[in-house]
Amino acid sequence: MTRAFFIYNKQLGAMSETTKKITLENVDLLSLLGFNDSNLKIIENRFSAVITVRGDSATFKGTEEETELLEKLFKELIYVLNTKGSLRENDVETILDLTLQGKEIINEKEFDSIILYTKNDSIKARTSGQSAYFQLVKKNDICFAIGPAGTGKTYLAVAFAVSALKKGIVSKIVLARPAVEAGESLGYLPGDIREKIDPYLRPLYDSLEDMLPTDKLKQNIEKGVIEIVPLAYMRGRTLNNAFVILDEAQNATDTQMKMFLTRLGANSKAIITGDITQIDLPNRTVSGLVKAQEILTGIQGIGFVYFDKSDVVRHKLVKDIIDAYEKHYDKEKT
Repeated sequence: MTRAFFIYNKQLGAMSETTKKITLENVDLLSLLGFNDSNLKIIENRFSAVITVRGDSATFKGTEEETELLEKLFKELIYVLNTKGSLRENDVETILDLTLQGKEIINEKEFDSIILYTKNDSIKARTSGQSAYFQLVKKNDICFAIGPAGTGKTYLAVAFAVSALKKGIVSKIVLARPAVEAGESLGYLPGDIREKIDPYLRPLYDSLEDMLPTDKLKQNIEKGVIEIVPLAYMRGRTLNNAFVILDEAQNATDTQMKMFLTRLGANSKAIITGDITQIDLPNRTVSGLVKAQEILTGIQGIGFVYFDKSDVVRHKLVKDIIDAYEKHYDKEKT
């Protein structure tokens, strides 16, 4: 097909105009638009619509058909740029041709479910529970994510936090976990306090290592931009302009939960994750996560999302394991 095939008829401009806008958050504009706007010029040569890029948004003014195509095109370009790390002129030409032929790299629903672009791919909501989680975090400053292992509660919470940091929404991430042993003692391990608590915090490091380049992660930790701490270290602090996560919250006591929630300062968000079927607290100690459901439900700005085995995204056997344990415990109750 010739290039002329894809150039829109200028007479379309006589039709009623419409305006569409797309945010360009977390996008390297120089890479997207090209040196001296070379990528943008390729696009402008193929459309009669007016394209305006200002700050963190792009606006398209033209016929409804053109503005819809431009919206789709820019989403495709952003996806390729953030997953590949670069966007060459021939990439723009190829994606442009595919878009105008009605073909797509990602569909709009998938694009809108992307939480964070990583060094290898992108992190997105993959189940109905995760999609509900995504929407809940957008709307609330404090979110509780409750459900079984493998549903992405912690991993997505870290992704939300890293995304907010990259976009400049917050200036700091604080990740906390209760240092409660899951049926085994680490108290006699050699080393200082930091070396003793690191095993409890390792899952948080694992998530961060998936989302940030090693040197960037190390730099952020050294500068205190990212903190990974035991829950007990949160006492007495006020966290402004921060994204705060409490993981394994079922192992926080009622007093610790209240302490954590009251650390939140101005322009801060918090996510609390946990599995109330995996409580490792001593007998007769009430879980702060269980109590929070009774006390905080219904408060505006605080949201709860519940996962079940249909949201498990780990190995396919994890769902079967959860199902088997549920059936076993149900039998014991009867």
